Formats: sequence, structure tokens, C-alpha cells
Amino acid sequence: MDYSATHSGFRQQPAMRLRSLPADAPDPSPLFEDTSRVRPGAQPGGYSAQPAVPPAGAYPGQTILSDPMSNLAMAYGSSLASQGKEMVDKNLDRFIPISKLKYYFAVDTVYVGKKLGLLVFPYLHENWEVSYQQDTPVAPRFDINAPDLYIPFMGFITYVLVAGLALGTQNRFSPELLGVQASSAFVWLIMEVLAVLLSLYLVTVNTDLTTVDLLAFSGYKYVGMIVGVIGGLLFGRLGYHLSLLWCCAAIVVFMIRTLRLKLLSEAAAEGRLVRGARNQLRMYLTMSIAAAQPLFMYWLTYHLVR
Repeated sequence: MDYSATHSGFRQQPAMRLRSLPADAPDPSPLFEDTSRVRPGAQPGGYSAQPAVPPAGAYPGQTILSDPMSNLAMAYGSSLASQGKEMVDKNLDRFIPISKLKYYFAVDTVYVGKKLGLLVFPYLHENWEVSYQQDTPVAPRFDINAPDLYIPFMGFITYVLVAGLALGTQNRFSPELLGVQASSAFVWLIMEVLAVLLSLYLVTVNTDLTTVDLLAFSGYKYVGMIVGVIGGLLFGRLGYHLSLLWCCAAIVVFMIRTLRLKLLSEAAAEGRLVRGARNQLRMYLTMSIAAAQPLFMYWLTYHLVR
């Protein structure tokens, strides 16, 4: 009885014999090549390839930028851009001196309050000459007679808002109608300034008035328009007509006393008799500009009060 075969109820499996291989025999070829132990940059088969690693501190495109032709093209493009910018600034400065716009917004609260009072009550003001310091006009916050763009700009925005309020009280408000109101007021302002510039050119008036000055003087009428519409909202059409009539007379006096120092000769500015056909044309031009303000004020506000 074979004890080893029946011990503990188990049957002993026959031992499997492995065939020993010689020590110097090569390993059998695997189905797939093992590349897990290949070093980075090394290729299978014993060849080593070093990748093209850029030097430290380099950035993408440095090789292209280091090309002399690329540097020449960049320098030429920068030169063209600077020349184009100078040309645009020069031509634009002929009509609207962008570099001087900061002067027209140099205002403070005291100046704004005094200037609004001057626009509504110009009858008691005596000195209308602009103050100069070393042949340069002083900032508006130091001289109430200096033109500014702050009041015309804020007056235009306030006028649009008041127009929207007036349309809303009449159940006629709509964004499209408000946009038409704002765009029409702006277009009429630009047309007025262009007409004055053309008139000055035809009359050949030598004056220091700039396009921005004319834009400021033409924009002062929005103050009277706002007063007229608010008077109409509070007191009806009678209040509108009375307040607008007062503001129209005030803006006419303001424009005549301001522009006569700019357009007329020194003799006219001092109050002496104006002689000569050219001075007569200048006087007529001044009166025409002043008389056009009430027409624009009524045209842009009469439909807002019912």
C-alpha cells in the first residue's frame, strides 16, 4: 500500500519537470518588443537620439524673431504705424483739437453754478472778456467767460432724459422715439456748427474761435431748453412758453455779448461805431448766430409739452 498516495485522503500530483536551458542560451524572442526599459531619447536598437530642446530662457518664436529679415519687417511696420498715427492726429487736430479737450473740461462746482446763472440771467454781467495768462486763456474754473464743454455735454444728456420724462407723462414714451429725439438734437447741433464754420469761411473772418468753441457756445442752449420743458411739465403750456421765452432772450443776449468780442473788430468791441462792409458782415453774422438759437430751442421742445 502506497502510504504517500493515500495519506490524509489526498492524492499526490506528480511533480512536473522543467527543462533546463543552458546559461548562455538567448531568451526566446517575445511576441512584442519591450520598450519600457528604453531611456528617454534612446531608440530601440541601441541608437540614441537627443531631442531638440531649446536653451534655458528661450520662448516660442525666438528663433523666428532672431531672423534679420523679421526684425527689419517689424521695424518697418512700427515706422508705418507711427507715421499713420501722426498723420491722423495732425489732420484731426485741424478740426477738433483733441489735445486741448482737457482745457474745456477743467471746471468745478462753483464755475458750473455761476455759468448756469449767467446763461439764465446775463443782463447784469458787465465784463465779458476772457482772461489770459501769458497769451494762454485761463481754465474755465478760473474765468466764468471761458467756454467749456461740461455744461453742453451734461445739458444734452439732461435734455434727453427730460424729453423721455415728458413723453412718458403723455403715454408716448418708447425707446425708438427717445432715440430719434436724441439723434435729431445731435444732428441739428452738428449742422449748426458746420453752417457757422462755412459762414466764417465765406466772410473771411480772422478769429481765434475754434470748432470746439463753437460747439460749446451752440450747446449752451440746452440749458434753456431744459428750463422750458420743466416749466411746461409743472405749469402746462403757459409755463412752457413763458420760461422758454425768458431763456431765449437770455441766450440771445449771451451770444451777442460773447461773440462780438470774437468776431467784430476792436472798435466794435469797445463800443464805437462799426464802419466798413466787412465789419457789417461780421455784425450780421453775429446777430444771425444769436437769432438762430431760439429757433432751435423751440423746434426741439414744442412737441414735448401738450
